[in-house]
Amino acid sequence: MQCSWKAVLLLALASIAIQYTAIRTFTARSFRGCPAAGPANCSPGAGEAELAERACDEGPTPAYNLSRRTHLLILATTRSGSSFVGQLFNQHLDFFYLFEPLYHVQAALLPRFPQGRGPAERRVMLGASRDLLRSLYGCDLYFLENYIRPPPANHTTDRLFRRGASRALCSPPVCEAAGAADAAPEVGDCARRCGLLNLTLAAAACRARSHVAIKTVRVPEVSDLRALVEDPRLNLKVIQLVRDPRGILASRSETFRDTYRLWRIWDGTGRRPYNLDVSQLTTVCEDFRNSVATGLTRPAWLKGRYMLVRYEDLARNPRKKTEEIYGFLGIPLDGHVERWIHNNTRGDRAAAKHKYGTLRNSAATAEKWRFRLSYDIVAFAQNACRQVLAQLGYRAAASEQELKNLSLSLVEERAFRPFL
Repeated sequence: MQCSWKAVLLLALASIAIQYTAIRTFTARSFRGCPAAGPANCSPGAGEAELAERACDEGPTPAYNLSRRTHLLILATTRSGSSFVGQLFNQHLDFFYLFEPLYHVQAALLPRFPQGRGPAERRVMLGASRDLLRSLYGCDLYFLENYIRPPPANHTTDRLFRRGASRALCSPPVCEAAGAADAAPEVGDCARRCGLLNLTLAAAACRARSHVAIKTVRVPEVSDLRALVEDPRLNLKVIQLVRDPRGILASRSETFRDTYRLWRIWDGTGRRPYNLDVSQLTTVCEDFRNSVATGLTRPAWLKGRYMLVRYEDLARNPRKKTEEIYGFLGIPLDGHVERWIHNNTRGDRAAAKHKYGTLRNSAATAEKWRFRLSYDIVAFAQNACRQVLAQLGYRAAASEQELKNLSLSLVEERAFRPFL
């Protein structure tokens, strides 16, 4: 008997759901029981029944966040400046910073979706991602072992994605390499100098810091985070980073040359390939539009939890914008961050070539896309993303001349105030 692809997909999803449930069951053993909802544990305006459902709908619950440590999520998309923003917290000595831990969820689960990523697959992925984030904010780094391949042995691994982007994971006591106490190794040098990552030491380093910051490009919209934002165990604040979609497209085409090969052919020949994957652009715009619309309507569950940041505003005045971000968080800006901003926003051409680097002339980088894309591609992007361009204050270029004229800004002056 032959099975239809629908039956195969359903069987695959059922298998994933069973494995996912098992992971949650085994890892929940360190959690304390879910307490009854009450005035001490609630958010304004929520009833007891609603609070109990929110607190307990995902299984046993650990202790409430009595310390009020800040848990920060940088919500972004690929090539939007998120690595730069992440460093604004990685350099702060009170923050424990993790770079893209959800990479491991994606790497472990995507191969199990033979027919692509539909609504069912999205729910599985987001459920696993939220559980991992919740555990990491509690400094339970052992939860990562469910997704790292091959699985860590004795809680040690050499497979943590871009470990070197985290200062805490490349410094004592996690790393005892010579010189690590003075300055964390460079991103590409950390694994070589520090050896295997001991997750027990990493968890201890996390607990020793006052706050936890995580950067991800693998959560599409802020509404996907509501369960975490409303979780009384956390004090989660979300910084949503956006960038002009035309700039994102230009940066991706330059960085991911194989994946964006057809865009490069269009740019080079002036002829649009018939099989061009336009979703590589439209998905970004759709996610931005939906997520920003949620944030700007200011729902009660986001009050005091959400700040929208345009990459262009940060690039043009990094010190001022960083002060605004730390003001939103209610955390003092320390000298390490200030020095890092000074040293890493005036980079030379050679230093800026590394595709994941953060050393660059930030103001010039924000506008460079205008010379990387042909006007035909820009016009197509402006039409496909006109709603989100207007929503975020990005002007359309009416001609090739306007596109190349840097004296004419395509970024409107907009004040996106934090929702306090």
